[in-house]
Amino acid sequence: MGTMFVVSLGAAYTGSQWRRLREVGQSILTLKAELKPIAETLERTSTQNATKIELEGKIAALTATRTSLASQNLRDTHWAMGSVLLGIGTSFAIEGPVNTYMRTGKLFPGPHLYAGAGCIALWSLAAALTPQMQKGNDAARTGHIAFNTLGLGLFAWQLPTGFEILTNVWNKVPWV
Repeated sequence: MGTMFVVSLGAAYTGSQWRRLREVGQSILTLKAELKPIAETLERTSTQNATKIELEGKIAALTATRTSLASQNLRDTHWAMGSVLLGIGTSFAIEGPVNTYMRTGKLFPGPHLYAGAGCIALWSLAAALTPQMQKGNDAARTGHIAFNTLGLGLFAWQLPTGFEILTNVWNKVPWV
């Protein structure tokens, strides 16, 4: 579970970087639009020359950032991490209660179980928004980020309770 949490953090990071890459592109277009009227002016004042140089510098810096981010293949990495998390997380969310029931003959409903179910529901909802995000729907992007942020919070909260459950099980197993 610790590894899955680290992968969750990695997916959050690559997702935020992918978003940053898209936003850098928009910033470059905005700066170029500001630069165009100044560049077309034949007789510029010293203030206009300074503004032109400043805008060109910002565009160059953002272009370098964009090139660096684009070379990292962020979209595919984020998608792969999210797919692995959803698949393995769903499997563990089913395996955990089944294992408990098979060993003890009963379930122990509590915060850990409910948080795990919540994580899977939130991750599934976030994944369901992906097709709309690919079509440019910003509301879907905001929902995707919100669902994953809540899911990551539940996952972080679930780690200590899971460790407590693990130590209880190990204390009752004769081979340990």
